[in-house]
Amino acid sequence: MVFSGQAAVADASFDLAPGRFLTILGPSGSGKTTLLRMIAGFQQPTRGEIAINGRPVSAVPPHKRRVGMVFQKLALFPHMTAAENVAFPLKMRRFDAREIPARVRRYLDLVHLGPFADRRIHELSGGQQQRVAIARALVFEPDLLLLDEPLAALDRKLREEMQLEFRRIQKELGITTINVTHDQREALVVSDEVIVMEGGRIQQMADPMSAYREPANAFVAGFIGVTNRIGGTLSEAAGEAVTIEAVFGPCRGRWSGSAGRPPRAGEAVTGMLRAEQIRVAAPGAEGPAGLQTAGLDTQCLAEIVDVIFEGERVVYEARLAGGADTILRVFDHDPVGHAVQPVGAAVRLGWNRRDLIVFPND
Repeated sequence: MVFSGQAAVADASFDLAPGRFLTILGPSGSGKTTLLRMIAGFQQPTRGEIAINGRPVSAVPPHKRRVGMVFQKLALFPHMTAAENVAFPLKMRRFDAREIPARVRRYLDLVHLGPFADRRIHELSGGQQQRVAIARALVFEPDLLLLDEPLAALDRKLREEMQLEFRRIQKELGITTINVTHDQREALVVSDEVIVMEGGRIQQMADPMSAYREPANAFVAGFIGVTNRIGGTLSEAAGEAVTIEAVFGPCRGRWSGSAGRPPRAGEAVTGMLRAEQIRVAAPGAEGPAGLQTAGLDTQCLAEIVDVIFEGERVVYEARLAGGADTILRVFDHDPVGHAVQPVGAAVRLGWNRRDLIVFPND
């Protein structure tokens, strides 16, 4: 898809099996919403073809594609009740009027809104309005459900509840679903498969666990989760096992070069290390009161420069000794069982070589 000579989406090709839940994930401007709008029929691809259930649809207008859609702005009719909103697409498609009430009741019950059928939209909470929009998108039994960041405006707690609700409904109906979001947690929680986009191109398509644990490139590794970057020079390579000479000393990891290209000693590389894979302890201290680093094959000294309590975890920012301004972010998910290290404390950080994924600086 090209706008004013600039490709908003380029060479985006993928297949999605029936009944699967796919999330397209990426930062603002990555092309994810444009891709969704082309699937819906609101924008025409400059070249290429889109097929739904094996049927090319590029020449089919949006209202004839049998596609349900839930938008970030729900576009519910405020003068109608919840039931009237859900019935609207059935009336537009000239369903048998005698069948409409039963079908509306079925889908309101599906989203747990049966008792609220006669309430107007302004009488419903934000979460309830989301459920009305879902029921309206599903009531005519589309071949494909498209979700365009419908949860973005909700508070965190309600958003997380609705993520699970989307997943429940999708599994119960078995409807093929494509969701667009910039929320990494949402993508991992609800999806069977995830596409990560950047610069209008698909960077990786994989199941959530593979995308998280085996990122295809440094962008994917940095976008999903909180990931530390460790720059350096590749000093040794033996197959997948490599060693980086970083500013704080040697650091071992595993190679993840593009297209299987073998690493070359002396080239500049970037190691990506997730915050939850780092352990921290006071120098010389091991035991239940502190996060143990014993047995971890990469260790270095650091100073705690910030401590952030987030309830279920403590987030440390630690400056590496001899590492100039190299700061690593560390998560401790047991703030009750572990002694909290104060700002200014000298600590030892440790991690396993398998957790440091090394990419070429292409």
